[in-house]
Formats: sequence, C-alpha cells, structure tokens
Amino acid sequence: MAERTVAVNRKARHDYFIEETYEAGIVLTGSEIKSVRAGRGNLRDSYAIVKDGE
Repeated sequence: MAERTVAVNRKARHDYFIEETYEAGIVLTGSEIKSVRAGRGNLRDSYAIVKDGE
C-alpha cells in the first residue's frame, strides 16, 4: 500500500510559527480506517503524548 498523508493542520501553520515537525503513527479501529481511507477522517479532538523522549 502506498504511503500518503491523511491529516494536515493548515490552520496551525497559519496561526503559529512551527519550529519543528514530527511524524507520528496512529492506531485505528475498523470503522475509523474506512473513514480515513474515504477522506473523511476527523482528528479535531486528538492529542499526543511524548513518552521517554520517543
């Protein structure tokens, strides 16, 4: 399967100066995978936690 970007926060780039970017993976369930593949994914209330510098 080809790699592709599924989410980009354009508003963050407009509202803030981004010094560093990070690439992260996400864990999805069946219905979530189907939505993302169809281009209807929503990460609005998502968050990330950095553990032990990973």
